[in-house]
Parts: sequence; C-alpha cells; structure tokens
Amino acid sequence: MMVRSRVKAVDRVGVLGGTFDPPHCAHLALARAVRDALNLGRVLFVPAADPPHKRGKDMSPASARLEMLELALTGQAGMCLSRLDVDRPGPHYSLDTMRLLRRDSPDASFWFVMGADSLRDLPDWNRPLDLVSLCRLAVVPRPGVCVRPDMHEAVLPGLERSVDMVDCAPLPHASHDIVARLKAGGDVSDLVPPAVLDYIAARGLYRV
Repeated sequence: MMVRSRVKAVDRVGVLGGTFDPPHCAHLALARAVRDALNLGRVLFVPAADPPHKRGKDMSPASARLEMLELALTGQAGMCLSRLDVDRPGPHYSLDTMRLLRRDSPDASFWFVMGADSLRDLPDWNRPLDLVSLCRLAVVPRPGVCVRPDMHEAVLPGLERSVDMVDCAPLPHASHDIVARLKAGGDVSDLVPPAVLDYIAARGLYRV
C-alpha cells in the first residue's frame, strides 16, 4: 500500500528529492540523520519524473522508481513517499515542488534537503531566493565539497539565515555507483534494501 504523503499543519517536514534510481541504504541513513538533527516529524521523499538537470540521461520508468522507493520506506519511521512530481507534467523545479507543498500545508515548517554541492551551485538554480522564502535549507556534506552558509551573500543576500548545516557522514555511495556495479554483475546486497534488491532482480533492471 502506498505510504500517505499528506502532512499535518504542525509538522516539521524534511523534503528529499531525487531520481532514486535505485533508492539505497544511504538515502535512508541520510533521511534519518536529517530527521534527528533538525527534530523533524517526518521526511518526505519526492521522486522526480522529469528533472531538468538529468534530461537526456537514461532513467528507469517513474513507476519502477516509485515501487522501489515504496519498498525501501516500508517500516521506516517518519519517512513518507510523495507522488507530487511524478503525477504532474515536467520539467520539475524545486521551487515548483515547494510551492505545491506549501499550498497544501501552509502552516507546516519545511526543510529542503540538499547536498553541499547543491548549496555551492545554488546561484545557478531557478529563482533560489524564491525557494528559500518557502522553506529552510538542510545542507548535508558531500565528499570534497567545502561550503559556508554565507558563501553567496553577495548574490543571494539573506540566504545565510535560511541555511542549516547538518553534521552527518557524507553519503558513502551514489545510485550511479550501484547501477555500475549491477551492470558489471557485482554484489550490492550491503548497499540496497533487500526488498529493493529483490525487485531489481525480478524485473531485470540495470542489466547491460
């Protein structure tokens, strides 16, 4: 059964977007770390159907990524799945996603979860100051990326006040690394939840 994504007005909600192709254990560990560090009531996983920065790249069908993510989140306290982006036409910008979440839950407090590399590149995003008017930014480490909350003050004045740096371990692996291992016939049983791995095997995903 699909995990409901409706948020309560009193919620402190983390928003974690991505393609989740496939979802893996590090995604879950990251969500738990952000949830605990910021005292969030829940973390909302929002898989993207048509991310502008990944156009032209091979992706698994949205239906498969939704099913894998649903399996990964089963039994995970405080983690929910949203179909918000997959059920509307693209391209999907973070600003539009947050506007819709804010529209549906105007009294909730939102944190948009991003990697340090995304904070580094934030001036190139679509209307970044409009995004932070709708939510705070929960910034997690990325290997080899050094950032500060005030690093864009000259071009994005006031941004520093909307940034929360989350002290957690950087993601040890990424989805594209797992896909490469699967295509090479490697073992990823320590990287992917068992139910997701069974789904991948049953449907022959990520085969050459």
